[in-house]
Amino acid sequence: MSTLPPDAGTILLPIARAAIAEQLGESAPEPDRTAPFLAADGACFVTLHTNGHLRGCIGTIEPHRSLGEDVAENAIAAAFRDPRFQPLARAEYPDMVLEVSVLSPREEIRFADRADAYAQIRPGIDGILFTAGFHRATFLPQVWAQMATVEEFMGALLRKAGLTHDYWSDGVKLERYTVESFEE
Repeated sequence: MSTLPPDAGTILLPIARAAIAEQLGESAPEPDRTAPFLAADGACFVTLHTNGHLRGCIGTIEPHRSLGEDVAENAIAAAFRDPRFQPLARAEYPDMVLEVSVLSPREEIRFADRADAYAQIRPGIDGILFTAGFHRATFLPQVWAQMATVEEFMGALLRKAGLTHDYWSDGVKLERYTVESFEE
């Protein structure tokens, strides 16, 4: 996805909200789906918060459908299919706050060893996709707000991938991406 227009948030957030509202049988204003950037393939994550707490977060790391469709489908998945939470209840809908994060293309980080890899990671900027064999996990750049160091960030990402916080092997692959994020 190339750079989004300045008004992208005012288009993407209503699409996400309307998709969730429809599933709940709630009414929501019909979103504008005519913006040309919505037709381009894009990858995004949709994050839900209720009362200041994470309530769901689902996304796609690889663009495989139009951005407009990706936003709607990921909003539904975050609200109703995030395995960490019960499906969103109708009573939670009015207090729900949405965030849509549109991912840039990924860039592979080439490194000699763990220290070299960690030195190349840009705290507060990079989202990281970690892959080692069948283990794979990602953190959006927003996760940096909860982490003080690259070591803490990567340790948590490795645990998310089902590995120990200090795992490393020659088969590790790291990719970085950035996001354009919009929140209600």
